[in-house]
Amino acid sequence: MGGWAEFGLALVVFVGSHFLPRLGGLRDRLIRRFGRRPYLLVYGVVSVILLGWLIGAAGRAPYVELWPQMPWMRWVPNVALPLAILLVTCGVGLPNPFTLGSRRNAVFDPLRPGFAAVSRHPLFVALALWAGSHLVVNGDLAHVILFGIFLTMAVVAIPVLDGKARRELGPDAGPFLDRTAVLSFAPLCQRAWLRANGPALLRRGFVGLISWIGVLEFHVAVIGISALPL
Repeated sequence: MGGWAEFGLALVVFVGSHFLPRLGGLRDRLIRRFGRRPYLLVYGVVSVILLGWLIGAAGRAPYVELWPQMPWMRWVPNVALPLAILLVTCGVGLPNPFTLGSRRNAVFDPLRPGFAAVSRHPLFVALALWAGSHLVVNGDLAHVILFGIFLTMAVVAIPVLDGKARRELGPDAGPFLDRTAVLSFAPLCQRAWLRANGPALLRRGFVGLISWIGVLEFHVAVIGISALPL
């Protein structure tokens, strides 16, 4: 199998793997049977494998150019991706039950928002930056479909989850939304916030820096093309 058939199948399987476990309570039953951590570990590994297949299938699909790649376009992901990776490493495990990658049974304290003051949806913002920046530089039909879907998922998920927070928090939704942001760099200029969150931010930021170096190092081996703009 190859060409559009493989890409279409990979796309359906990948998207389906993120929606099917939630149908009929399958995800909850699997967690009760095997435990939350083993389930998330297996699910994460499967998701990475399927994502790799999907990206590879997009590269093997027939090339249909929608717009040409210009030299300046290669700078876009190189500017966006360091921020995206920092959002992931600094935001994963956020004490916000209304976002992706939060701690289980987390309770948000609006008086101590932590990294949520910078972004209450760091993983979705990171996904949008990754997909949007790669959409600019990949103007062929298969990659436009691929990155367009990821970008749409990220952009749609943010207001959906904010709406869920408003419904479930009721009167407490105001403080929750007022003290957090989809993305804001203002807390980084506030001494009180930096005193409370600076050490953890530095540790996680260092992990993000190492991760970005790793992306640059292995992009050729994994994707087949250099991530650098030159």
